[in-house]
Amino acid sequence: MSKEIIKIFDTTLRDGEQSPGASMNTEEKIQIAIQLEKLGVDVIEAGFAAASPGDFDAISKIAQRVTNSTVCSLARAIDSDVKAAGEAIAKANMKRIHTFIATSSIHMEHKLKMTPDEVIKRAVRAVSYAREFVDDIEFSCEDAGRSDIGFMKEISDAVIEAGASTINLPDTVGFRLPQEIGEMVKIMSEYTKGRAIISVHNHNDLGLGVANSLESVMNGARQIECTINGLGERAGNAALEEIVMALKVRKDIFSNFETNINTKEIYPASRLIANITGIEPQPNKAIVGKNAFAHESGIHQDGMLKNRETYEIIRPEDIGLVKDDTLVLGKHSGRAAFKDKLSKLGFTLEDDALNSSFERFKILADKKKDIYDDDLRALVTNEMTKATQVYELISLQLMDCSNGVPSAAMKIRKDDTEIIEAGIGQGTMDAIFKTIDRISGFDGTLLDYKVKSVSEGKDALASVTVKVAFNEDEPAIIGHGLNIDTMLASARAYIGALNSYLSMSGKLKKRHCDSEKTV
Repeated sequence: MSKEIIKIFDTTLRDGEQSPGASMNTEEKIQIAIQLEKLGVDVIEAGFAAASPGDFDAISKIAQRVTNSTVCSLARAIDSDVKAAGEAIAKANMKRIHTFIATSSIHMEHKLKMTPDEVIKRAVRAVSYAREFVDDIEFSCEDAGRSDIGFMKEISDAVIEAGASTINLPDTVGFRLPQEIGEMVKIMSEYTKGRAIISVHNHNDLGLGVANSLESVMNGARQIECTINGLGERAGNAALEEIVMALKVRKDIFSNFETNINTKEIYPASRLIANITGIEPQPNKAIVGKNAFAHESGIHQDGMLKNRETYEIIRPEDIGLVKDDTLVLGKHSGRAAFKDKLSKLGFTLEDDALNSSFERFKILADKKKDIYDDDLRALVTNEMTKATQVYELISLQLMDCSNGVPSAAMKIRKDDTEIIEAGIGQGTMDAIFKTIDRISGFDGTLLDYKVKSVSEGKDALASVTVKVAFNEDEPAIIGHGLNIDTMLASARAYIGALNSYLSMSGKLKKRHCDSEKTV
């Protein structure tokens, strides 16, 4: 008996990016989309085209790069949104428009200020207009978890007749329990059977996103919307890795279902997104957390030595985690060995990115005795996701003594010109950032600063992530820096944020999308 495919709809690039501090530049989004395609997700929700020119640009470029996954753009039930979505995904091999409008009484009355009849007319218009651009249309009943089931049947009838082939039932505020979600999905699945696929999009406000998604599968949902590492607004979304591995591991329960996910790409996807966003999964996070396969208890260790299955229900290699951090490359390693190692780590680089990464690797190999897999992941991710470099750090000199004033002197290249400047600050870090501000003419406000060791040892790489606001009316920008020297890594992170801001300059301002953005 053939198994039913549960479609995996990944919204890391749309809902995941709405996590505070998770904004990404276009190149970073493209790299994530490529990894999601390797992961085997059925639908990549690449963004919200009408939100900003930056979102439109990223979706358009992703549409031209991805061939094996459907590329989707979100759109409110407004003509201008639908048009932007259609144009952004126009060159995709497989494309979808995902339009939505709120269907709960509280949203219709207080947010939309529309009657149920007006909401239905707006929804039908959006779906009908979307058909001018695509054949694959998804319609979402925003806040379905608190919507009247009778009204959802009525609006579903109308949009299916207009051309929608997927009906999404989002628990937008993460309010419902599994039994409640299951009952809603069962009713809607039986009602729309043969006419549309039922999808669910569960938020994690009560920590039930994954449980609600799995219960939905048991009751007729055939598409699950989720994100890598559970990223998303507020408490986040249902985590893709947890849903997929639950379906895989518990075949005794989900024997009739399978996904198209290549689970060996889960860990590489998790690490890529954590490195880009600077948001690390909690250590005890299921599947991809740092401690997910760690065993400290003596009893556990004894059992593991005798048989791994005593305490592990998932093998690390099943998700692409190869626990082999031994030295494999050094300063005498050649480009071919470097490329082969990166391939084993899940990276497929074009020539320019490969050359740049190899150059950085050789520099690192001169300074660092032992180079681990995590060092390579961090180095390559850092190179792959650089925005167009307007400013490049050439050198940095610091002075900080107990009786003196912290100061920084640096040389920065802009275009073909090298600029030398110095500045003082209340601390060494402040002096570095203020000097960069003087050179660039932009006054950034540091909102967050994180530093972590990439691997181990006294010569471990320092990975610095900063969140900087260059304009109070625009989203904060994430910057990344990598170096054995923490101060150099910090300077590069700040310059990285500045370069990302400049590459997105004029693209961040929202196009009047302030009332509806979450499904």
